[in-house]
Amino acid sequence: MKKFVYEYPTKVYFGEGAAKEYLAAALAPYGTNVLLAYGGGSVKKNGIYDEVITILKAAGKKVTEFTGIMSNPTYDKVQEGAALVKKESIDFILAVGGGSVIDCCKIVAAQGKTEEDLWEMEMERRQFPKEAVPMGAIVTASGTGAEMNGGAVITNEEKKIKAGMAAKAPVFAILDPEYTRSVPRMQVLSGAFDTLSHAMETYLGNSDKDNVSDDVALSIMRNTVVNMRRLLADVNDMEARGNLMWDSAMAENGILKVGRVTDFQAHQMEHQLGAYTDCNHGQGLAVIHPAYYRHIVKDAEEIFARFAKEVFGKDSAAEGIEALTDFIRECGLPTKMGELKSRAEITPELLRQVADTCNVIKTNPRELDRDEIYEILMECM
Repeated sequence: MKKFVYEYPTKVYFGEGAAKEYLAAALAPYGTNVLLAYGGGSVKKNGIYDEVITILKAAGKKVTEFTGIMSNPTYDKVQEGAALVKKESIDFILAVGGGSVIDCCKIVAAQGKTEEDLWEMEMERRQFPKEAVPMGAIVTASGTGAEMNGGAVITNEEKKIKAGMAAKAPVFAILDPEYTRSVPRMQVLSGAFDTLSHAMETYLGNSDKDNVSDDVALSIMRNTVVNMRRLLADVNDMEARGNLMWDSAMAENGILKVGRVTDFQAHQMEHQLGAYTDCNHGQGLAVIHPAYYRHIVKDAEEIFARFAKEVFGKDSAAEGIEALTDFIRECGLPTKMGELKSRAEITPELLRQVADTCNVIKTNPRELDRDEIYEILMECM
C-alpha cells in the first residue's frame, strides 16, 4: 500500500423510504432557498418529484427548479444553473437524478460561488474552487457513483472536450433502490457497466501485490457481474438493483483507490468519444474496454489473470478478456461503434480527432501514444 489520506464527506441514507424518513432532517441545517434540479421530467412521471416536493414544502423550503439537465451535461447548462443560484440566493442545491444531474449540480455549486470562469480556472490555470453552495443528491439511476465524490464530468461543446472538473462532494446522498424501479433495464445495465468499468480501471493501474484495495475492487467487480445477470433474469429484482446501487457507490467513494495508482485510460477515450458523438457513457465504455485490454494485456498479465479467475472463473488473462467481451454481449450492450446512438456519423476521420484530443494517462500498465489510441478506436468500428 502506498501512502494515502482518506476522508469521506458524504453522509449516505440507504434503503426503501429513505427520502421520506431522512430528507427533511438532512436539510434542516441549511437555509430556506433550495434549488431543485432534475433532468427531462421522468421524476414527475414516476412520482419521485411529488414525494420530494411535498417533503420540501413541509420543511418550509422555498423551491426554485432547475430542469432539463441532459445526459452528458454541458458547460453551458452549468452556467445556466449557476446564474439561477446567484439570482435566487440559493442556500442549498438538491440534485434528483442520475450521474448527469448530480455532476452538473456539483459544478453549478462551485460556479455559483465565484465570478471567475470555472473552466478557465481549472483547465488553464490549474486552480480549484475552495467554496461551493452545499448540495445533496437523491439518486434515481445508479452507475456513475457521482453522489460519492466531488468530481464531475462536463462537456464543453465549444471546445469539444469532455473532461473531469473538481468541486465539492454532496453533503448527503439518498440511495433508495425503489427509486430506480422505473428505469429501463438497458439503462440500468449501461449504468452498471460504468460501475464495473470504474472498478476495473482502478484495479488495472500500477499497484503492489496483495493490495487491500485490489481485493475490495475484485469483490465489487464480481458482485456487479452477479447482479447484472440477476437483472437479466428479472428486471424487477429489487435486491439486485440495491446491490448494484451500492456497488456503484463503493466504486467511486475512494475506497478502491487508496494506497494505489489507477488507470482510467478507457474512460478518457470514451469521454472524448462522447464529446464528439454524445453517446451513452456506459455503452461507449462497453465498446472500448475489450479492445483496449487486448492492447495492454501483455503489460499486466498477472493482474489480468487474477481478474479473469476471480471475476469470471477463467484460467488465463486472455480468457478473462474474452469472458468480459462475452458478458457485454450477454447483457445486450453494444460491442461496436456502429451500435452506439450518436449525434454524428462515427467515421475514421472522427476517431482520429478523438484520439488526437484524448487525455493520455501516464500511470496505466503501459502509456499509450495517440496512434495506438486511434488503432484501438478503429478496432471498435
